[in-house]
Amino acid sequence: MGPDGAPGPAVPWRKVLWEHQPFPDNYVDQRFLEELRRNEGIRQYRYWAVVKEAGFVGQQLSCVAIFITLWIYMEQGLLSPETLLWTSLTCGVLGYGLHQVLMSHAEPCSEPRTYLADLQSTTIFLSFTFGFSPVLKTLTESVSTDTVYAMSAVMLLAHLVSFPYAQPSPPGSLSLNAALFASVCLASRLPGTMHTFAMLSCALLVFALWPCLLQKLRANAPSQFTGACVGVCVGGIGGLGSQSLGGAVLLSLALGCVTLLCPLLLVRLQRHKDNIQGPWDEAEIHEDLSRFLH
Repeated sequence: MGPDGAPGPAVPWRKVLWEHQPFPDNYVDQRFLEELRRNEGIRQYRYWAVVKEAGFVGQQLSCVAIFITLWIYMEQGLLSPETLLWTSLTCGVLGYGLHQVLMSHAEPCSEPRTYLADLQSTTIFLSFTFGFSPVLKTLTESVSTDTVYAMSAVMLLAHLVSFPYAQPSPPGSLSLNAALFASVCLASRLPGTMHTFAMLSCALLVFALWPCLLQKLRANAPSQFTGACVGVCVGGIGGLGSQSLGGAVLLSLALGCVTLLCPLLLVRLQRHKDNIQGPWDEAEIHEDLSRFLH
């Protein structure tokens, strides 16, 4: 690139490639930096709005903590499988009713699934789970307990990492499969087949159905969504606190970091963002070319 102020030929320079000009190939004139644009289209985040969205991450972490707490209670004999099963069934019916109400307000003109189809899907899942519970109970008999716990921890971590927080309805296949795999591993260490059946039914409610309901709350009832996230986080901390004070403290620190500290860092670092656009960028076609696809 020659200096901008250097004397050149009388022929004015044009930014074209198809015309022969008496300039070097890398020559630019003084107008080169006049087209410089900084931070074009940068979103400005508000702290509490980011905290609200981060609440989905915090509540999902708390859901994992609640599930582990329920498993510990069942392993210690403090929670019967019948109690967990009936509680899960009641919560599922109430959640289904709330989901239908939110669906009717959000999409009044759509054709939702019929109640008979939903009942059929639920019956098929419960029947297969109950029928395969004896098999699942003995699935990891030849595997050591430490290995089962390690696999469960890795799968629950994979569930949290791969969970589609932006659009969790329905949950991602990788995230859901990882959570159900961990649930099967943990349920196989419970005393009986009814314990296994109740634990897997609870896992479906927590990891598959609850995110769909929470997404509807986030879209149609923002204030209720915030309350639900706070309630789940409090329940997770309280559940772990009843078994391990150290676990409750670690969960509280993790929730504080995810929902308060990370949004603060995002907002603070946003002001240091410096993106530049100019004539050196690749050409972008803004014309609608869909007519050429037919």
